Amino acid sequence: MTLPLVVGVDGSDASLAAVDWAVDEAARGGLPLRLVYASLWERYEGAVPTNGSQRPAERVLAEHIVASAAERAVRRNPGVKVTTAVRPEDPVDALLHEGNNAFALVTGERGRGELKGLLLGSVGLGVAARAHCPVIVVRGDETGLVGMHERILFGAGDPGTGDRAVRFALREAETRGCALDVVRAWRWSPHEGTDHPAREQEERATAQLDELLHEAVAAYPGALVRRMAVEGPPRRILVDRSAAADLVIIGARRRHGHFGLQLGLVGHTLLHHAHCPVAVVPQLA
Repeated sequence: MTLPLVVGVDGSDASLAAVDWAVDEAARGGLPLRLVYASLWERYEGAVPTNGSQRPAERVLAEHIVASAAERAVRRNPGVKVTTAVRPEDPVDALLHEGNNAFALVTGERGRGELKGLLLGSVGLGVAARAHCPVIVVRGDETGLVGMHERILFGAGDPGTGDRAVRFALREAETRGCALDVVRAWRWSPHEGTDHPAREQEERATAQLDELLHEAVAAYPGALVRRMAVEGPPRRILVDRSAAADLVIIGARRRHGHFGLQLGLVGHTLLHHAHCPVAVVPQLA
């Protein structure tokens, strides 16, 4: 059975953008789409649609939201199979549960009712920091959202966080037929204790890229991979380069038995500031 691409919907503009992005992604990858609305039935401000029944108004609103999202998805691509679900529970918990049987989870950058000044909503952050499947937070400018750059950016992090993520990135690049830029940041240190510390740091970063990609690239012969060892802070490098990418992908380590947020500084920065959608791919430790 093909696992679905699961999208959290709540009727907000950001979640509708996530639906549009996910429909295109599902069509490219031959994936079914599952649209999930979850809430503790807190009332939203504004008019709530009713149909004269005795069902709770919150339930009517939920069904209206998922039905509208499903209709939007079908209009965008009738060939994508769409199912829906309404879950009366905390949105983060519901999506994490859905993620146990999902190819990936997709959310908007912030949800309905959250302040416009927020760079990232609580649901997107909570899911990206805790899920055991890939999570894509849909954000950025129009060119990145519709895939006009024809380029994916992968940030190669510390050993132990990148194997699953780089395979996800290679699959994306091969499916899209686009280039994959694999970037490893390195920092020059005057205390390296050698005659040529900068050159040795760059060579070390290049060797780490080769080690990471050695086995993975063989499984995806259709992916065009470009390896880059770049001097500078990883956060700045990836945010800057995300302006010319359709998707930026990073790995994140998940420790068994740890229930808090498990997302590093680079991940936080990208989720708040990247110019294109961000995929966080967990590596279970």
